[in-house]
Amino acid sequence: MKLYSFPLSGHSHRARLFIALTGIDADIVDVDLVGGEHKQPAFLALNPFGQVPVLDDNGLILADSNAILVYLAKTRAPDWLPDDAAGAAAVQRWLSVAAGEIAYGPAAARLVTVFGAPFDTKEVIARAHSILALIDAELAGKTWIAADRPTIADVALYSYIARSPEGNVDRFGYGNVTAWLKRVEALPRFHPFEKTAIGIADAA
Repeated sequence: MKLYSFPLSGHSHRARLFIALTGIDADIVDVDLVGGEHKQPAFLALNPFGQVPVLDDNGLILADSNAILVYLAKTRAPDWLPDDAAGAAAVQRWLSVAAGEIAYGPAAARLVTVFGAPFDTKEVIARAHSILALIDAELAGKTWIAADRPTIADVALYSYIARSPEGNVDRFGYGNVTAWLKRVEALPRFHPFEKTAIGIADAA
């Protein structure tokens, strides 16, 4: 198994984190996004969208970080994805948040500072605080976001929330979020998301 990845990509980190947490044997192949490797024919043959991560499981090629999480949970780590309808739906709800509100809030804010993306800074930071407030409220009295144990929903949400200060999003006032991040980081075989020196200093 190979995972095509980029160290500063939160989408890539989701997949890398899950592979680490579950002890899945996979080769990590770093893609040179700065050099444009993801737009070259060889990579576009794997993912025509030209995005990381991409998973190659013995010839089965799968793109999209959340799809990779679902696939790996289904094939390698079923405890991370409930198989009952209500449990699976609860996880899917938060995968959708990761692909929606997280992508357009904390992730977009970080894209501005780390990669120079041309988003409206005030707008994406405001979006980030809106979703952080909702997640903080959701975590009140709860250990994990979607079940009584960690699931791929926690993995999908973690990376961009953890590094949201790099996008000048001050997440340190959200106590439930902070406690949840620490619980994720305390899981066995946790793999950290590479930090940059940009944004608000990590006070947590």
